[in-house]
Amino acid sequence: MAARRPQQQTTPPTVPTFAELGVPAALTRVLAATGVERPFPIQAATLPDALAGRDVLGRGRTGSGKTYAFVLAVLTRLAATAAPRRPGRPRALILAPTRELATQIDSVMAPLAQALSLRTMTVFGGVAARPQITGLRAGVDVLVACPGRLADHVQAGHAHLDAVEISVLDEADHMADLGFLPTVRRLLELTPRSGQRLLFSATLDSGVDVLVRRFLTDPVVHSVDSTKSPVAAMTHHVLHVHAEDRFAVLVDLTAAPGRTVVFTRTKRGAKTLTRRLVAAGVAAVELHGNLAQGARTRNLQAFSDGTVRTLVATDIAARGIHVDDVALVVHADPPVEHKAYLHRSGRTARAGAAGTVVTLMTDTQAPEVRELTRKAGIAATTTRLRPGDALLRELAPGERTLAAAPAAPAAPAAPAARPTAARREASPASAGRNRRGGKSTQASSTRSASASSGRPVPAGSGRSASANSARSGAARSGAAAFSARARPGGRGGGR
Repeated sequence: MAARRPQQQTTPPTVPTFAELGVPAALTRVLAATGVERPFPIQAATLPDALAGRDVLGRGRTGSGKTYAFVLAVLTRLAATAAPRRPGRPRALILAPTRELATQIDSVMAPLAQALSLRTMTVFGGVAARPQITGLRAGVDVLVACPGRLADHVQAGHAHLDAVEISVLDEADHMADLGFLPTVRRLLELTPRSGQRLLFSATLDSGVDVLVRRFLTDPVVHSVDSTKSPVAAMTHHVLHVHAEDRFAVLVDLTAAPGRTVVFTRTKRGAKTLTRRLVAAGVAAVELHGNLAQGARTRNLQAFSDGTVRTLVATDIAARGIHVDDVALVVHADPPVEHKAYLHRSGRTARAGAAGTVVTLMTDTQAPEVRELTRKAGIAATTTRLRPGDALLRELAPGERTLAAAPAAPAAPAAPAARPTAARREASPASAGRNRRGGKSTQASSTRSASASSGRPVPAGSGRSASANSARSGAARSGAAAFSARARPGGRGGGR
């Protein structure tokens, strides 16, 4: 039977409390303990229909509070039915496009689920499957999964979706961008037709409307805001710089106090830029699809807990990654699409907080960036500047600190009987070998390898940027190679 036309609803004029919306006291107490007192508009709009068992389509920009909107609905409804857990048969399914988003959803949900004696778990690739199989066999109420790994478990018979009462698709448009829709459709086909379905997305393009028509029955649509809705507390700046100054400007911004997320277009670009920042004295970690899951988790945790304050990432971090108090987002490479610009920028100014977004632009990128900001519907202040400009202190306030360089040990004299080994120790090939091929004799290479391997780089004792003038030269020396990799239209990509 074809789904009926969605009914458009408006956001309630006043915002009630969670209790007034129907959220049980056990959950409101947990919310209050974490500082969540009043619902955001997307939560106030969607919860009444979701708690009533309706299929819901929620549209809202990144950072609008969609996670609590569906988590509270799912847990409340499961607690009301109180069905027993069955091995390999979850009662609710939440599909997310990335591992980081799946982990974050579960971390938000876990204390709430515990208050209702409900069990949750995550399933995604990049980690061993055996613990996931064990968890599924033990029984789970809410399964948060990435489509690919869940499909593997279903095919192997470790998971069955015939007992799913509620299905949730989070960041559905991003699922489409990543090519997951065929797998998502196959998974949803395995859930009961009578089950409730909630779909949350920033937009309805990229094939998301196909999912709505196919799987949602008489859905209520709540469009609280769109991807182009302005964020009052977010300011946008475009810094017009010479290509050779780009890296020095970036070092200045990231050496300031406060959390900064720096975006690159490619995985190789993120890796290279992280190494150069670490060599220049900035404590930074990388996040991209070439890292093993353990490294991704460690690096994101280091950024979240403040061990490092700069995260260099591809668009893998543009959706669903929420870290409190990100003061600055820097587009080191302007993204290709305006939607990517908006989602990247949404890592700051979240949940009503303020934030600053900076795009670095060279002469050759000017037409591209102008078109990008026009399509994104934002008004950015464009300033031509050089390193040391006073505006950099306004955009990223505070004293600049760079990690102190470790003292290089004195090289032992090479034995006369082993000239070949001595030449090999000092050769560029030796300094550039990978982790399997031995260690570099250069201190900066050692510290960069720490970042690329996924081990958080400690901030060190730190010292004023004025005491690191030698490092500013090192920052400038890396500008040419960095700029070459940042040219629009270059090869590479992925997450």
